[in-house]
Amino acid sequence: MTQNAIKIGLVDDHILLRDALAKVINSFDEFSVSLVADNGKEFIEKINPVNIPEILILDLNMPEMDGHATTHWLSKFHPEIKILVLTMYDAESLIHLIKAGVRGFLKKDVQPGELKHALQCIMANGTYCSHTITGRLFNLMKNQGSKNSAWGTVILNENEISFLKLVASELTYKEIAQKMQISPRTIDNYRDALFLKLNVKSRVGLAMYAVKSGIITINY
Repeated sequence: MTQNAIKIGLVDDHILLRDALAKVINSFDEFSVSLVADNGKEFIEKINPVNIPEILILDLNMPEMDGHATTHWLSKFHPEIKILVLTMYDAESLIHLIKAGVRGFLKKDVQPGELKHALQCIMANGTYCSHTITGRLFNLMKNQGSKNSAWGTVILNENEISFLKLVASELTYKEIAQKMQISPRTIDNYRDALFLKLNVKSRVGLAMYAVKSGIITINY
């Protein structure tokens, strides 16, 4: 550990996992754990000008103040802290966290080499994505004003646009159907048709298109 090591915060109520991560991180020359907490509430109580982390590794499911609430608090009071979410969730359920300012995601069974690579990417590029979330999604969110994509030439009808606006939300497909007042089967038809029309293969791909084309606006 060097004197100018980059400060890392760990917020996770699983003590064994948290301690194991801290041990691994402290073995990296350029990084050092400066703050650990069981949940968001304890993190807020502990943070001070001396131990403010540059990167915060954050669990989502925690008592008292979970990762979602902590992310929103950080976006308001410490937007300079880069958040790396530690989760077993899939990409589709994490889109709203990207909107709130999360810079990357890691699986909880992350290997030391990938963990180190993720921390280095966060510092160098501002974002990191594990295998379930592509770096392209982040880049599209940051560069949504670009008109260089061929996606811009696709013609969508009003219902398809309404559907795409909801795809990037936390709603399930069933809830989207209820909100649009149509059947779940019709929603499936919209989804499958858009997969073909936009040449994408997942809900994340649909959300990427919605952001890139300006259908939805991300305050990143």
